[in-house]
Amino acid sequence: MSVSSAGTGALNPAALLDAENLRADVDAAVTAHLGRLAAEVSAISPSAEAMVGEAAGLLMGGKRLRAAFCYWSFRAHGGSPDPLDPARVATVRVGAALELFQAAALLHDDVMDNSDTRRGRPTAHRSFAARHADAGWAGEPGRFGDAAAILLGDLVLLAAQRELSAALAQLPSDVAEAARARFDAMQSEVVVGQYLDVLVQAEPWGEDPASDEERARKVLRAKSASYSVAAPLALGALLAGAGARAAAGIEAAGQPLGEAFQLRDDVLGVFGDPAVTGKPAGDDLREGKRTVVVARTLALLPDVDGPEATTLTAALGDRGLSDEDVARVREVIVRSGALDAVEQLIADLAVRAHALLDLADLSEPGRGVLTDLAHAAVDRAA
Repeated sequence: MSVSSAGTGALNPAALLDAENLRADVDAAVTAHLGRLAAEVSAISPSAEAMVGEAAGLLMGGKRLRAAFCYWSFRAHGGSPDPLDPARVATVRVGAALELFQAAALLHDDVMDNSDTRRGRPTAHRSFAARHADAGWAGEPGRFGDAAAILLGDLVLLAAQRELSAALAQLPSDVAEAARARFDAMQSEVVVGQYLDVLVQAEPWGEDPASDEERARKVLRAKSASYSVAAPLALGALLAGAGARAAAGIEAAGQPLGEAFQLRDDVLGVFGDPAVTGKPAGDDLREGKRTVVVARTLALLPDVDGPEATTLTAALGDRGLSDEDVARVREVIVRSGALDAVEQLIADLAVRAHALLDLADLSEPGRGVLTDLAHAAVDRAA
């Protein structure tokens, strides 16, 4: 699919990802890597082949937004669309590495959050636990499932490193070194962000809602905003050979956009349609996530010890929360004004991101597609 120099405002999000054959090329790179991984794992032991099957099930369901931000930043900074151009080939493979890294992060995240579903299917640790129970193996199925999913996450993380190394091997050394450094920094940011997420679940909560909200925003900035948007944008600029200054400029736009992207996830975690999100309604509440939505609700309620606050706090971490319970919590959030406030925060962050995109020295059609991708990342239902 081609794109015009005027941008792609009329295209839907799926069409944005299909432009210039990007999704198909990234899918092909991921599939090729999984094929090599399957052969390697099978040669070690056929008993471990289920690991690659679980990885494939997760990886084939992604939106490819991270790969798209990377690729269209590459194009906006002068990168060629020629499928045979080495820099374009490398950028597609870096996009595949980003998808593999995200899968590894999700595998670990689902264990930490004790999640039941991901993209409409059982999470890996639940699937492994069911395999254990069905076979009647020794030990506790849940512990086996957690251990297997953690190891699978490690295996997919190694796959991401291999794909990245193979991608960068065909580029000039200065470009490869800069891209490797940014990818490595992104990984550290996500791991630290994951720890901060675990920490915020353990620390006292509810005594100072303003402080709670700031802690929640620090978590999403470190854990999600960087690797979802900011780092892919920076990587695209570096892979195009645009240099550190251009990469920093586009990354500055990616930071508020990445935060808005994750805030949209937080809203969908409470208000999303399960048929669209692939997760049960209110799953973030059952998992006890301390999000900006929760913190803002507690800040806006007139009585922190009143019945509405109790309804909300009692729901956090309640695995048995019914759909009716979720509906009551939604009512509390809406009546408090927190949903409108978070929507306004998302809008403000998006405006800041678009303003910074407008200031960046970008060429068409990349500029137009990046603008449309920014809208798609925030104005979405899944």
